Amino acid sequence: MNQKFKKVVIENSDIIVEQWMMEINSLKGGNYTANISTDLFESTNREFVNVIFTSIQNEGSSKAVEDFSEKIINLGWPLSYITDGLQVFRRVTVNYILSQSEQVDSAFISNVLKSVDLWVEPLIRQLVNEYSGSWEHIVSLQRLALQELSAPLIPVMDSITVMPLIGTIDTERAKLIMENLLEGVIKHNSEVVLIDITGVPVVDTMVANHIIQAAEAVRLIGSTCILVGIRPEIAQTIVNLGIDLAKFPTKSSLKKGFTKALEITNRKVVDLERKDESIERMIESIQGE
Repeated sequence: MNQKFKKVVIENSDIIVEQWMMEINSLKGGNYTANISTDLFESTNREFVNVIFTSIQNEGSSKAVEDFSEKIINLGWPLSYITDGLQVFRRVTVNYILSQSEQVDSAFISNVLKSVDLWVEPLIRQLVNEYSGSWEHIVSLQRLALQELSAPLIPVMDSITVMPLIGTIDTERAKLIMENLLEGVIKHNSEVVLIDITGVPVVDTMVANHIIQAAEAVRLIGSTCILVGIRPEIAQTIVNLGIDLAKFPTKSSLKKGFTKALEITNRKVVDLERKDESIERMIESIQGE
């Protein structure tokens, strides 16, 4: 930036900031900032303009830019907040420099515009790049977190585990289900795995094939897979599509599936009250003899 213009801007930063704040505040109410509290909006604007002036004084301050971009993302504000703010700052700065000069011919105006652009454009690129990079990083972390939650394998009893599935199953998620299922079966030494599709809204040919492949993979490593949570509409869809689920047990509810899993592992649910009553009757019968 032209050193003469730079000096003017820095020496009159208070005036430029106030003009910028006035214009930014005038935009509030007609865009994405309408629902932001006044205090938060003003404090963030003050921090924004400090980042801008820090940039011109230090010829670029990547740390301040990085921190501010990350803050905007955490607040949930769009990238347009940054670009709009810098465009307004560009306009305010140019207007102020021109208003302070007696020379306003085309060459001077062109020089002012070029000088301000040389200052603002790199800052726009830096802020946008930092914002995009931070956003991609956050999205990546969220994606990993969702993947961990999308196909959990839960051991509920010795040799019995449950995999509850919720939401749509696509190819990528099906691959994750398969990996978690096989790793979990070996890790927990599971004899029976219950795949609960109660929370899966649609079961089409693709979804059914993925589930069949997962069940077949479990069978090949010596365990049994039970598909539970088959609602009437899903059962009808499976029949209409001609999908064969005869290779492994299916149950309408997790409770029924768990009972079946106990049978497979040579266990059963016993009503202790009835058992106690039976024992008491047996004792009374013996004593009566």
